[in-house]
Amino acid sequence: MYKGTEQFAEINKAGYANAVKLASLSLDKAERLTKLNLQAAKVALEQGVEAANTVAGIKDVQELVAVRAKLTEAGVQSALGYSRGVYQIASEAQADISALAEEAWAAYTKGFAAWVEKAAKDAPAGSDVAVTALKSTVAATTAAFDQFSKATKQVVSFADASLRAATANAANAAKAGTTAPKGRRAA
Repeated sequence: MYKGTEQFAEINKAGYANAVKLASLSLDKAERLTKLNLQAAKVALEQGVEAANTVAGIKDVQELVAVRAKLTEAGVQSALGYSRGVYQIASEAQADISALAEEAWAAYTKGFAAWVEKAAKDAPAGSDVAVTALKSTVAATTAAFDQFSKATKQVVSFADASLRAATANAANAAKAGTTAPKGRRAA
């Protein structure tokens, strides 16, 4: 009679190894996000000091308008840069976690299929229907996961393209909206 406990122990070991990999990935991405946040805070502080010094030296309305436009564009560019950094980290995390999940799923289904095959060989007579049903269930589950994985990749690709287009449009709008208005001149 076949004992499947060894294979289940291997599946548990693989699950533990995957949990450690996931924790490592999460910590790596959290570290990168923390560095990005600290860098953004430094930039914001530097920009704030620079803006305060610039505003303190304003002498007329035209200069105020020009400074306002310059500061607005700098702020928008900083925000866009920060959002790109966050998006890049999040995208990499999503890709890494998806790859880990796919790898884990492939290993799990391979191990489970091997267990089913060995169990089928040792199954008592007359259990062919149950073994066939179990094999069919495993095949259907694997196919469903593959379809889900493909659909997820398509959604992520679409979201990535949409976000890149929106970011480009926001950057262009910021540049267009911060140009100095033409009209009356101060006397």
